[in-house]
Amino acid sequence: DLYRKVFVFRKDPSDAYVLLRAKLEQPLQNFTVCLRSYTDLTRPHSLFSYATKAQDNEILLFKPKPSEYRLYVGGKFVTFRVPEGHGDWEHVCASWESATGVAEFWLNGKPWPRKGLQRGYMVGAEAAILLGQEQDAFGGGFDVYNSFSGELADVYLWDAGLSPDKMRAAYQSLRLPPAILAWKNLSYEVKGDVVVKPRLRE
Repeated sequence: DLYRKVFVFRKDPSDAYVLLRAKLEQPLQNFTVCLRSYTDLTRPHSLFSYATKAQDNEILLFKPKPSEYRLYVGGKFVTFRVPEGHGDWEHVCASWESATGVAEFWLNGKPWPRKGLQRGYMVGAEAAILLGQEQDAFGGGFDVYNSFSGELADVYLWDAGLSPDKMRAAYQSLRLPPAILAWKNLSYEVKGDVVVKPRLRE
């Protein structure tokens, strides 16, 4: 249980990552991924990387620069332009549904304009899920200059789109529906220089 704890990625650039274990029975037609990050990086960095053997950017939450987030599904991406952070924690949720191809992006509990991505696509189930690196091959192929440095917390993955109420609940750390990956019950393995520490402030 990582409640009130964080992963600290100490080095920049870094070859470290955290491998997450999820029980996925079938391909995903919908998903929501949420997490909190705290960093002063201005270079590109990966926040959440979900790769299959067929597609290294099956699901990828990526920050190319301080004013942009990218959501990849099946190798294609949409860009969400955001105000540059003020050195605070940033909470992001991204959701996608195959039937409509609609991608939602929420930053600090507020929705951004929805975008279209990969309608009719299915996200593969046998995945390597990593925090802190961007996979260019299944479980590897890292570029250290896309690595994350800083603190990550409150990582969740659902096999459904979350309602606006639940998106706000994720931001406020309230009760959430059962998830494939849940911060309060996370099966993970640290690879390299990552330390679990108490969160410094709410």
